[in-house]
Amino acid sequence: MEITYFESGGKEHTDSTLKIAKDYAEKNKIKSIVVASTTGFTAEKAAEVFKGKDLVIVTHEAGFAGKDTQQFPENLRKKLESKGVKFVTAAHTFGGTNKLVENSVGSIIAETLRMFSQGMKVAVEIAAEATDAGLVKTNEEIISIAGTGRGADNALVVKPANSRNLFDMKIRKILAKPL
Repeated sequence: MEITYFESGGKEHTDSTLKIAKDYAEKNKIKSIVVASTTGFTAEKAAEVFKGKDLVIVTHEAGFAGKDTQQFPENLRKKLESKGVKFVTAAHTFGGTNKLVENSVGSIIAETLRMFSQGMKVAVEIAAEATDAGLVKTNEEIISIAGTGRGADNALVVKPANSRNLFDMKIRKILAKPL
């Protein structure tokens, strides 16, 4: 399997990234897909592409964009939940209290992953968050999908781990990422 490289990151690669991930999941019998979505754009597309899979959408925590706010639309969340889509809304694995201390372990890990791409950092982070929520298991490979800003331009095959055991996580394959 070759890695698909995009010349730049961005929302315009969402459809391609989801198709690459779907094809890989079908060929390799991967059941669980974890997708980052802030506004619902990627979540809605992923729900169509991954029908029949265990789809977990990871959203920003409440208050990320401002006190007492939630960026992901509640009506869309309810619509997708009625179709069997599961959600995780939690503090970022590398954010939260790690942001209080400059050069914390969490920020060092985040910056290291950003050397690959922003979406690489997010894909690892949401895999841990979905595992922490009990929605994916540590004994099976999953596909984790994230992006640069909006949309999806990164897809990874991951053997996930809980955030407290983060270094047990294994990135098995990079399916797509921007250069």
